[in-house]
Amino acid sequence: MAQTFDICIRGSGIVGKTLALLLARDRLKVALVPAPVSSNAAATDVRAYALNTASRGLLDSLRSWPDATHATVVKQMQVAGDGGGAVHFDAMVQGVDALAWIVDVPALEARLSEALRFQPQVEILDAPVAAPLTVVCEGRASSTRAEFGVNFQVTPYAQQAIATRLHCERPHGQVARQWFCADGILAFLPLDGPQGHSVAVVWSVPQERVAALMALTAQEFSQALQTASQDTLGVLTLCADRATWPLQLAKADRWCGSAPAESKTPHSWVLAGDAAHNVHPLAGQGLNLGLADVQALADVLRKRDYWRSVADLRLLRRYERERKAALVTMGLATDGLQQLFSRTEAPWHALRNLGMKGFEHSGPLKEFITRRAMGVY
Repeated sequence: MAQTFDICIRGSGIVGKTLALLLARDRLKVALVPAPVSSNAAATDVRAYALNTASRGLLDSLRSWPDATHATVVKQMQVAGDGGGAVHFDAMVQGVDALAWIVDVPALEARLSEALRFQPQVEILDAPVAAPLTVVCEGRASSTRAEFGVNFQVTPYAQQAIATRLHCERPHGQVARQWFCADGILAFLPLDGPQGHSVAVVWSVPQERVAALMALTAQEFSQALQTASQDTLGVLTLCADRATWPLQLAKADRWCGSAPAESKTPHSWVLAGDAAHNVHPLAGQGLNLGLADVQALADVLRKRDYWRSVADLRLLRRYERERKAALVTMGLATDGLQQLFSRTEAPWHALRNLGMKGFEHSGPLKEFITRRAMGVY
């Protein structure tokens, strides 16, 4: 007898795996289908994500949170402008143990995969199957999104991100550091636990600099990062490959709908994660947004009336409205900061640093934004 499924998830990255585990916990039968692997994917995954309290709570509930070596606590965050502006965040001031956790992507994916091994409600398949609801979690380059006729509205930035990892002469001290400069935004994210000497790097640079930076030797690239980071962590040594990708602000015009009329199997579809939206990485909120998507979608489906199908568009539109509203604030904030620091004229230089100094002493405003970023409401 052919296997039947309630939901087919296309895309088995962190967002797709997390959603599969959430839905299976609610006794839904899930087919999980890996997205096609990009031909230019890096041989070694150097990514690390800053995850907030809400994301940690979700992953903890699924028993998928990595150990302390692969989920480094951020006690402080230091942000420097290009003209004396600075902002400082401190977990102690907030009365919490961590502002965020820097999570190693391969370690997190391994924990999620291990959890799926013990979840009989989820079956990993090689190709999509018919189901009442298809959830698209294929990332920014989703082919299924186009198949469903969704317009993905993209505003490209004149920047690309370069990601890698470094060993540092001095310990990071559980501090996440970021430098906003006129020619780019550099972030050092602490790795390898409290006493670690390693950081994950995300360097957002103008497109015209990318080729030259990628052509540098490992030693030359390390020296460029040491200069850009103002020697804060001493001598830096490149310890991983470099990966690069274009940066963009993007949002799907529709996040849910019904299958095309010509489809042989009527069903509904919904988008989640990077398949639905992209923001600039400067605030470190990309995966937090994606995990909030799957939490919201799972909640909507769990709380449905007993007689409603998981494919009911009323439910899916409720999810769409909730998550589009949440995205507006973060999209505006990251886009505004990116635009502000991409301007080279003197008045903008003075304005942005004055703004950083004002925000540092803004009291309730700084408190509100800090707790929103932490996922504490």
